[in-house]
Amino acid sequence: MRITLCVNALSPEPGGIGRYTWELAKGLARKPEISELNYFARGRLIADPSTLLADEPKFPRLRRIAHWLERRKIERVLSSTLVHGPNYFLPDSAETGVVTVHDLSVFRFPESHPADRVAEFERLFLRSVERAAHIVTDTETVRRELTEMFAVSPSRVTSVPLGVSEVFQPRKAKELVGLSKWGLRSGEYALCVSTLEPRKKISELLCAWERLPAPLRERYPLVLAGGSGWRNDDLRSQVERAVGAGWLKHLGFLEEAVLPLIYSGASLFIYPSIYEGFGLPPIEAMASGVPVIVSDRSCLPEVCGDAARHVDPDDLDGFTAAIEASLTDPAWRAGAVQRGLERAAQFTWRRCIDDTVAVYRRTLGHS
Repeated sequence: MRITLCVNALSPEPGGIGRYTWELAKGLARKPEISELNYFARGRLIADPSTLLADEPKFPRLRRIAHWLERRKIERVLSSTLVHGPNYFLPDSAETGVVTVHDLSVFRFPESHPADRVAEFERLFLRSVERAAHIVTDTETVRRELTEMFAVSPSRVTSVPLGVSEVFQPRKAKELVGLSKWGLRSGEYALCVSTLEPRKKISELLCAWERLPAPLRERYPLVLAGGSGWRNDDLRSQVERAVGAGWLKHLGFLEEAVLPLIYSGASLFIYPSIYEGFGLPPIEAMASGVPVIVSDRSCLPEVCGDAARHVDPDDLDGFTAAIEASLTDPAWRAGAVQRGLERAAQFTWRRCIDDTVAVYRRTLGHS
């Protein structure tokens, strides 16, 4: 098989889609049935996609004849290989291919996205879906939404669950001494890893945490890590007040290399988002041996099953009570850790890559 993978989502601060794209880039390169693997980003063919993780690429300016030859090469590659757009869209010059649709939040919650992102989806999304020979979703939940909202034939859509890197695992106390760099101590904080955007319900989490009994809140400060997000001016002010009060630590974006350590030292992980395509952070926390609370919305019940405690983040009383119980009930915590480890073991990048290659094979008509 000859494949071209679009890697536009790779950047120095990759989000969930960027991490998914990077796992595809690495995993597909190891598949013997793929005889040719090209990488396409920023309108160029990229020899080494890892360079996009280090810094924004600076492409040399091409002379007219060189530019023409480059365009001809790109057209030839995109027309003669199966193109996979893992970030919703196919390149304009690709007549068909495979696209991954992670979620439909832009259409379901347009008010929670920047206006330019909504406009981009309104302009390009349906064109990509119509051109795609096959569509991949992260969960059955999103697969159903896509077929219902856009009248896509179910036979054209396959759900392929994401995976959890093996670096997320329980760690011994001596491995966690490095937490002191962030002023943290193992087992003495709770964690949320999320971008700051409206549908993640971080504001509701902060309100619930503030209502905990003062001794519990002092014993377990809340740690918030993740990208800066958007449409969050009020939330940023709320974060600043909580940091000033001493019960919140805001770490901002963290490199993937340090995330396993931050996860493993947490006493509890909370992910109150009301809409996700998959929701990697709760599964990463489970793989790290940490009890988990998630929202009862969207695909999170499908992904987390009974391994997590499910809450309605808009029910402030119930949310607060669930947090308090999760921090203070040893029996539940021990059971949640074991169930979480078993659940997380079901999601591997090897399986994701294998299932993705199976989609390529079917799309190309290979047995």
